[in-house]
Amino acid sequence: MSHYITPSFEYCPNCGAKTQLKSIEEQQVKTCAAQCGFAHFNNPTPVAAVIVEIPQGVVLAHNVAWPQGMFSIITGFVDPLELPIDTAIRETQEELGLKAYDVKYVGQYMFKAKNQLIIAYSVKAQGKIELNHELDEYKVVPVEKLKGWPGATGEAVSDWIHSIKGSRKTSQS
Repeated sequence: MSHYITPSFEYCPNCGAKTQLKSIEEQQVKTCAAQCGFAHFNNPTPVAAVIVEIPQGVVLAHNVAWPQGMFSIITGFVDPLELPIDTAIRETQEELGLKAYDVKYVGQYMFKAKNQLIIAYSVKAQGKIELNHELDEYKVVPVEKLKGWPGATGEAVSDWIHSIKGSRKTSQS
C-alpha cells in the first residue's frame, strides 16, 4: 500500500492552526493540530484517458508542456459531478474537435508519479481534427502499427490492442 504524503497544508485552511501528520486507516493524513476537523487524505485525482480511433487509425497528440517528440492519447481531469465516460466524450470534443461515439471502457490504471487514477476508454470519432490550446501537434497511427509504452496511458493502449485483436479478426473473416 502506498502512503502519499502531501507537502501542502502546513496550516489548516479552516482555522489557520498548524497541521500534523496522523495515521488514519493505514494512510498518512494531514490533520489540524487544533482539531477543528480538517483532514486531507490526498486521494488520487480521477483522470479520463481516451483512445480516439478515426478511420485512418488512433490519434496521438503532443501537449505544449511536454518535451518535443512525446505523444500520447487524450487525457483530461474529471470535473465535479461528471462521470468519467462523459469526460472522455467531452475531452475528445474539446481537445481534438471530434465527435465521439461507440464509447467503450478499457480499464483503470494508477499514474503514481502524479497520484492520478487513470480511467481509460476507447472511442470512435468523426469530424475534422482541430487542436485546442493545450495541444500543438498530432499524428495518426494505423491500429496495426500502434504499440503501448511504459506508464498508465501506454498500459491502457496495450490492453485495448489486446482486446480488439480477436474482435477485428472475427469481423474481417
